Amino acid sequence: MSYCLNPHCQKPQNLAGAKFCTSCGEKLLLGDRYRAIEAIARGGFGRTFFALDEQKPSKPPCAIKQFLPQAGNQQYAQKAAMLFHQEALRLDELGKHPQIPELLAYITQSSRQYLVQEFIEGQNLAQELVVQGCFNEIKIQQFLQDFLPLLQFIHSKQVIHRDIKPENIIRRSYPTSDLQKTDLVLVDFGAAKFSTPTGLARTGTAIGSIRYIAPEQAMGKAIFASDIYSLGVTCIQLLTNTDPLELYDTSIGEWVWRQQVKDNSLSDRLEQIIDRMLENATNSRYHAVEEILGDLQAVKTVIFASGRSLPNPLPNPALSSPSQFNSTLNTQHSTLPFWRCTRTLTGHTNWVNAIAFSPDGEILASGSADKTIKLWRVSDGELIHTFKGHSRSVRTVAFSPDGQILASGSADRTVKLWQVPSGKLIGNIKWHSGWVNAVAFSPIPSTLLSSVFTNGKTKGVGTVGLGIEGILASSSSDCSIAFWEIKTGKLLHTISGHSRAVTAAIYSPDGEVLISGGDDRTIKFWQLSSGRMQRAIAHHLGWINHLAISADGQILASATDNKAIELWQVSNGKLLQTLTDNSCAVYGVAFSPDGNLLASAGDDRTIKIWQVSSGKLGQTLTGHSYSVYDIAFSPNGQTIASCSGDKTIKLWRCDSV
Repeated sequence: MSYCLNPHCQKPQNLAGAKFCTSCGEKLLLGDRYRAIEAIARGGFGRTFFALDEQKPSKPPCAIKQFLPQAGNQQYAQKAAMLFHQEALRLDELGKHPQIPELLAYITQSSRQYLVQEFIEGQNLAQELVVQGCFNEIKIQQFLQDFLPLLQFIHSKQVIHRDIKPENIIRRSYPTSDLQKTDLVLVDFGAAKFSTPTGLARTGTAIGSIRYIAPEQAMGKAIFASDIYSLGVTCIQLLTNTDPLELYDTSIGEWVWRQQVKDNSLSDRLEQIIDRMLENATNSRYHAVEEILGDLQAVKTVIFASGRSLPNPLPNPALSSPSQFNSTLNTQHSTLPFWRCTRTLTGHTNWVNAIAFSPDGEILASGSADKTIKLWRVSDGELIHTFKGHSRSVRTVAFSPDGQILASGSADRTVKLWQVPSGKLIGNIKWHSGWVNAVAFSPIPSTLLSSVFTNGKTKGVGTVGLGIEGILASSSSDCSIAFWEIKTGKLLHTISGHSRAVTAAIYSPDGEVLISGGDDRTIKFWQLSSGRMQRAIAHHLGWINHLAISADGQILASATDNKAIELWQVSNGKLLQTLTDNSCAVYGVAFSPDGNLLASAGDDRTIKIWQVSSGKLGQTLTGHSYSVYDIAFSPNGQTIASCSGDKTIKLWRCDSV
């Protein structure tokens, strides 16, 4: 069968091998080589045909794209013709790549333009979504691992695709006798743009599919990060099988895709990656594909990004013997206590991300992805109160030194202050432009701390109850740390020394130093008397998930995505030990009040208890059915609390051995 390419032909079907159309007399071979067999698609710019290359003996399949704009505005038609020609240029510039259809020819015949491309056999992801349903975490990770190197290649050639969506991503199939090999192919470069520094600065044409287009691209200012935004929208559509227009809440100006994830089991880190791809502000969004690949590698915790094993636990040369290390820690214990689960607290309807004991140890606070904070009585596990007010996941909670206030930070970018135990909302801080990942109250009076900060501001703070003493620090995915005077609501000082999200922030026991850790794989020490960085540690292979400091202020513990816990000497930033008996990412660490023990929470659903002086693993606690996200010792050291993605909190009690 031959198909006539004349768009006005009344009977385009012809016999195989015919040279001219029997109906209109049009020449059937394009460029005397390519024979259209059937029309397979039609869009605003034209038609696509399945075709054969008759110049080769095997007559391999190919695709013919015919430029045929809809009748109407002449200016639109000229722009469309230019884009069609540009598609040929972009494909030619990109050269031959296994995940891009090869350009075989660009032909003008009978005053019409044609592209001839490699034919891609397979389903696009929109079709796959209809047939197979929502992607799960493993499948979306694999999709990103396969697709991101392709996008990286395209951007390295200074090309912005501008139309990434499920319909334009085909899973190519290679059927063989005993194997089905597949890979992803990006098609339709009709909207692609060659990028130059001057071109990026200039406002151009708003182009792209409305459901996937980035805000800056809608204003004619597409950049490489615009493709990342479109890829993020593609991801949430694949995860939810829902039209992207239904996943964006215009009343709050945010994506609300999590509620539509069917199995509700995505890891916290993957959610963060997707959310950062979807940031409206380009300063908050990923700037380059390399950043996503690095973060995605950290999610796949079974593989080291560097390909190297971590070092064996070794004492710091400054502490040349185990006995010297022991004396430094003031510990003489050779045996570890035995811990058992005595109570499981239920009531949250989604992951429990954060927990904190009150200073007297009688109340436990928990923050959850269900947007609530709950207060529990430790003695009997009874629920005291549920605080509601955040519009997104609660990521961190902390009690004030007197136990009268609870601070919470959320993915809704706010910090809220609650009266304990009434649950009255007494403060609402709106300043950060990213998730609030950590909050911490200063252990020293506010009058001493506020005197060293001289750039106080009040803009964008929100409401804070008057008459409440104290300083609160908050860290965020916007790369900043902010200090707040609770009594006045004044923003006292900000720090912006991290290049990525600040995931952890704690005070030294004397309140003179704030220690922060982040997704830039660094730990930084900030001297609050000057507001300047004291030192930085950049030893890590993965994200810093959590930090803890011993009660005497001598030892810092860091939990990372590279399966390691590292112990540091606070006075000089030297590495003391690396605890490596972990099978996956470590999300939380906590010292016992006497500094003898360290508890860690991991992605492997366990809690591990370590002897600090020797680095010995004493006990592994099991019982959670999902990743353990946070861990805390009670002030008397007799109880450990853990929280998990299984929506529960567990209390573990110490028995003598």
